[in-house]
Amino acid sequence: MTDEHGVAIRRQAGAPAMRTVAVFCGSRLGHRTAFRDAAAAFGRAAAGRGLTVVYGGGNVGLMGVLADAVLAAGGEIVGVIPRFLMEREVGHAGVTRLLRVDSMHERKARIGELADAFVALPGGLGTLEELFEVWTWNLLGLHAKPCGLLDVEGYFGPLVQFLDRTVEEGFVSAGHRAILAVESDPEALLDRLAAAPSPPAPKWTGHGDADLERS
Repeated sequence: MTDEHGVAIRRQAGAPAMRTVAVFCGSRLGHRTAFRDAAAAFGRAAAGRGLTVVYGGGNVGLMGVLADAVLAAGGEIVGVIPRFLMEREVGHAGVTRLLRVDSMHERKARIGELADAFVALPGGLGTLEELFEVWTWNLLGLHAKPCGLLDVEGYFGPLVQFLDRTVEEGFVSAGHRAILAVESDPEALLDRLAAAPSPPAPKWTGHGDADLERS
């Protein structure tokens, strides 16, 4: 099935083949060349597997590095960008398709529809917000798509430690924490996402505040 732009829409039912991966990453380059190298390596790895990459549509920061690497490797990359950001001239004119939407909320919804899996590369507040939202959608049973972090030179190390702490303190189930794969190598991360089983159905814990958790 395709949308009005001719972009394939795939939703997981069980554990279908991964054909499209959404990438969240920084609109800045960061201070380490390793971040740029990792974004380019991930783009090449995804293109080498024939995966279509979906991202925020920008030509700046790690977003631009990712897009350029996918295109240079002969891959397909679809950008989803709000019109107000196009007006600031940060849209990447060379991507395979550039979908223009009206708001940040619509951008996230479209990326969520188009992707079979989600990956966060190094980035800032927007990157983290996007990852946590799609991860929460998984928790709520709105999709069954795997999520991953590409941990470059320990960038996400403190965050991973905190996430483990949320399990230890009883705020997140071990099953839900396990949905987020963490790897330092793009190929290893893509392998884990492609092999990820569908998570169990969500259930109410009945622990007073009716938190929704996975067993």
